[in-house]
Amino acid sequence: MPLRFSRDLPLTILALLAVGATVAIAGHDTGELLPLDDDAIRYTKTPADDPVARLAKRISAGSVHLTWEDQFGYLRSVLKELHIAPSSQVLVFSKTSFQAPRISPRRPRAIYFNDTTTVGFVRSGDVLEFAGADPRQGTIFYTLEQQPTARPNFYRRDICTQCHHSPVTQAVPGFMVRSVTPDWNGLPAGSESFITDHRSPLKERWGGWYVTGKSGDQEHMGNAVLQRPGETSLPVSGEARNLAALGTFIEPTAYLSPHSDIVALMTLEHQSQMLNRITRLGWQSRLGRPIDALVEELVQYTLFSGEAALTAPLKGTSGFAEAFPRNAPHDARGRSLYDFDLTTRMFRYPCSFLIYSEPWDAMPTPVLDRVYSRLLNVLTGKDASPAFRHLSPADRQAILEILRNTKKGLPPA
Repeated sequence: MPLRFSRDLPLTILALLAVGATVAIAGHDTGELLPLDDDAIRYTKTPADDPVARLAKRISAGSVHLTWEDQFGYLRSVLKELHIAPSSQVLVFSKTSFQAPRISPRRPRAIYFNDTTTVGFVRSGDVLEFAGADPRQGTIFYTLEQQPTARPNFYRRDICTQCHHSPVTQAVPGFMVRSVTPDWNGLPAGSESFITDHRSPLKERWGGWYVTGKSGDQEHMGNAVLQRPGETSLPVSGEARNLAALGTFIEPTAYLSPHSDIVALMTLEHQSQMLNRITRLGWQSRLGRPIDALVEELVQYTLFSGEAALTAPLKGTSGFAEAFPRNAPHDARGRSLYDFDLTTRMFRYPCSFLIYSEPWDAMPTPVLDRVYSRLLNVLTGKDASPAFRHLSPADRQAILEILRNTKKGLPPA
């Protein structure tokens, strides 16, 4: 069987990640984590049904055969089977993966993603890393050994929840995009560390990441390291922004793409915490706990309440922004929730595209009914509270029209 339970990871790597996780949650509410193996959840005991688990079953059945390449191993083949575009590539050089010893500013880790799955690739790494969103159970973690074999095996890695089950993942197993202050070797060394999403100011984003694309004079933490002992803040320089290529930093041919696209990074940030919030709300309901506040949080996040405003237009380099809406749902007028704006805000129609996702639809029916009720109150103009003042009447009307044309199961207003 190509889907197997976890093997142990080296204790030294887990210790390194635990230190990083402690830094990452600084400044966040350290509320109670939801229990993984409560009878209502059974996270480690329930067979997974995420995109990676489904791929493993197809391999086991013999209907899919992964192709091996000497340079990239199974990477290109699994991306194809999981419907993940190479243009989604983003590069992180901070040592925040369990393959940390192989990661550095010269050899960053590549992450590829679609709406519900991420794939991590490290040059000369032992494994590919996977995180898939199970519709009910949240994020499930896997590795795939980078060794040619007749039938590759995916290993479920529940041990990853030691870092990926925390307050910054909404108290459930989840995704996170972390911005750190890295030293010359990629180790988080400075005092600043952030878990980022669409609400984060650009000046707090992408520490330890490479960033290609235009952002004008907006400062961010990408493409920079601490240069001297004792430094605590990254150097702010126009040279670290508006990069079209990374040839001076990395060996571009060692990756599927020479880019670490700014628009892809922003998309990954938004969806990481969106998926976590969906999981949190579903789990909270199944545990019989109060959900009113979480319903409101999800609706606000879905409609980009508190989004950090852009002060200059953004433009990516990999073609991600152009490809992202290509196969997405569109209404009769050609409009889509996947359409980017990138001038003053991220999306042209500020309602999360993950409203189309399986995890969204898998929320318990009474919960989903309450979410839709709040959502429709906002979009029809019945709710004019300050949290939604960023949505003009035209925005609300357009989003509602798009949803009426494209979203199955949307109740009447």
